[in-house]
Amino acid sequence: MADDFSFKITRHIGVLSTSGKGWTTELNMVSWSEREPKYDIRSWDPQHEKMSKGITLTKDELIQLGKLINQEN
Repeated sequence: MADDFSFKITRHIGVLSTSGKGWTTELNMVSWSEREPKYDIRSWDPQHEKMSKGITLTKDELIQLGKLINQEN
């Protein structure tokens, strides 16, 4: 089975944290397998070649997440 997995960071929004090994947890816009870019939160190695598992959100989901976070403050 061929691996058709591809990704492209279309916009770097910001770094949430950095580990001792240099990996950064980031919020980016990422296009997965040439699809429409979505908001993406995950950890990346310094070269952005390796990544951890993460979460991908639509704009509406990101807005709802922001509302939920604001309710906690």
